[in-house]
Amino acid sequence: MPVVRTLTRTVKQVLRSPVCGCQTVNSVRFIGFSPRQVTSDASFHSVSFSEADHPRVLITGGLGQLGVGLAKLLRKRFGKSNVILSDIRKPPDNVFHSGPFIYSDILDYKNLREIVVNNRITWLIHYSALLSAVGEANVPLARAVNITGLHNILDIAAEHGLRLFVPSTIGAFGPTSPRNPTPDLCIQRPRTIYGVSKVHAELMGEYYHYRYGLDFRCLRYPGIISADSQPGGGTTDYAVQIFHDAMKTGRFVCNLKPDTRLPMMYIDDCLRATMEVLEAPAESLTMRTYNINAMSFSPEELAQEVRKHLPELEVVYNMDAIRQAIADSWPMNFDDSNARNDWGWKHEYDLPELVTAMLGYLNPERLAAQAS
Repeated sequence: MPVVRTLTRTVKQVLRSPVCGCQTVNSVRFIGFSPRQVTSDASFHSVSFSEADHPRVLITGGLGQLGVGLAKLLRKRFGKSNVILSDIRKPPDNVFHSGPFIYSDILDYKNLREIVVNNRITWLIHYSALLSAVGEANVPLARAVNITGLHNILDIAAEHGLRLFVPSTIGAFGPTSPRNPTPDLCIQRPRTIYGVSKVHAELMGEYYHYRYGLDFRCLRYPGIISADSQPGGGTTDYAVQIFHDAMKTGRFVCNLKPDTRLPMMYIDDCLRATMEVLEAPAESLTMRTYNINAMSFSPEELAQEVRKHLPELEVVYNMDAIRQAIADSWPMNFDDSNARNDWGWKHEYDLPELVTAMLGYLNPERLAAQAS
């Protein structure tokens, strides 16, 4: 086990210090080597729910923008006590007091399994992952979290008949994929560890579905834009940062070229799509991994729309070679016709509505004054 011990020491050292601006992780319980309970001839089936029987939900990596937002929606629908947020970081007070929170390290198989059993979990939503730019800066950590952690999640979900949701990403495609539009099924050869790990998650989830009957569901998210969280190390994070900088300083430095077109989505649409696919009848799903899309724009198009509200905004383009190479290998537009046909997906926010919503959240007084 010398390789594992070396990796363990390396990851713990990295987690004690910030990487690419991400927050420090205060405590880690690393890889648990508990024996798996899934045998080669096993067959599992998901739990079915009546209208009066709410699911018991666990969200891993729950302190990110998507975990906190989805927990709010799920708690409103199923009750506060039925939705547990988990992470390895200390939650802020508002999150801690908003509903159940528990420490959970996805690399500790035994601990994770105990949480599922002790809390009678029936739905597992797996958001724990290192994003694209952060993952490239620390490949061993990304491999451990995004792949080893996924294996723990899959085995536990299969063993206990859970409904499992794992998000994928535009990063699951590569430079040889069709880019405009990108269909659900096509060649996938990503060139980032984040993308490779997400293709791995898609295929492993589908394999567990067909082999063990696991109720695996997956959406490929475009770039997600939200006002109530800071950028977390993704290549599309410029589309969040521009709003914060526009309000604070009136000047934004973009690390992508002005004409770099990528698919994007406002967080409200993303969370609603996730809820819809989680609740969709299994018989309506013709596949287990779907593209979802709302809009596609470039940094310059976004800046022009922001200037309709903040004419003084100055944008400077200072290309980051790593992020630009990642963006150039990703889809320019998603074909999400299967999601729209199978379970009725329909977005609500286009670019003008996105910009109005973001600025209204960050500075409602100014937006109200402009409207009057």
